[in-house]
Amino acid sequence: MKSLQALRPVPAFSSSSSLSRSPVFLKLTVVLPSLDFSMSSLAIPAPKRIHRSHTALRSQSGPNSEMGDREEEEEEDPDALVEDLRVPHHWLEPSKALENVFSNEELNFERQLRESEWLRVTLHKWLDDEYCPEATNVEISKVAAYSYYKSLTEKQTDLGEILLKMARELETISYQESFHGAFSSANAAINLITERIDQQA
Repeated sequence: MKSLQALRPVPAFSSSSSLSRSPVFLKLTVVLPSLDFSMSSLAIPAPKRIHRSHTALRSQSGPNSEMGDREEEEEEDPDALVEDLRVPHHWLEPSKALENVFSNEELNFERQLRESEWLRVTLHKWLDDEYCPEATNVEISKVAAYSYYKSLTEKQTDLGEILLKMARELETISYQESFHGAFSSANAAINLITERIDQQA
């Protein structure tokens, strides 16, 4: 404990004379508690850092995060959807009902020709409806249909490969007076083929 001493004047009157007044100083002692402000007592503990591992967050996540993970995987591989789509194998095989009338080669040719002709007509209509009718649309639909026909005759069923091959062959067309391009036209053709596959599934 530490003491604090101070002198405080207190007026007092002497008994010898009522006219003479002299101040009497009284000694006051005030006792204050001892305060120890050492650095050790003022040390503030550093906050603990929380480490959260990526695995822990995944294990505690719900269905929404799992859906987000699947979406990230799909974004990392944009061509996965196209590569998984294929032309049905029965499109490349002859009809059983006509096997006794025509040879397998003739039946295959008939089926492949019918599918390519369907693409020519459908793609031509789509190109006209997308912007406006133009002469280039006729050439685009013809080249795309022929490219599709060759892919079918070569037993090519991967729509990703069919798309790339068709886009390369469509680059031979001049698009200076057209609203379309080689790849956009090939992509439109593949979308139409995909819709046809879904309808006949």
